[in-house]
Amino acid sequence: MTAKIGIILAGLLGMLGVAAGAFGAHGLRDRVGPRELEIWNTGAHYQQVHAVVLLAVALWALSASTRGEPVALHGVAMSLFVAGIAIFSGTLYAITLGGPRILGAVTPLGGLCLLAGWLTIVVLGLRQVG
Repeated sequence: MTAKIGIILAGLLGMLGVAAGAFGAHGLRDRVGPRELEIWNTGAHYQQVHAVVLLAVALWALSASTRGEPVALHGVAMSLFVAGIAIFSGTLYAITLGGPRILGAVTPLGGLCLLAGWLTIVVLGLRQVG
């Protein structure tokens, strides 16, 4: 993934995360139970946090590319964060809106993508130190 695409996706995912949070607070509050609302809010929270992280990695990649440094690993991290948001938050939203509970078995795959994205940042950091 390129820095430009990462920045654009970060903006879109951040905006949609805010919209999801507002929808949960105002549109779902009287339509679902407290447990379902908690599930929705977890999805919105993780989406917003990781949209900011995606933006940071994209800006890091942009900066690195202007210095002539390799940015392939930045692209891997960005892709993992986008996949993680889509799978983790997406399945939580779907479950809250009445989707099949079996989606709960897929949700951890999104969490693994998010963890792998963070691990990729660790590797990038270790490469910077050396």
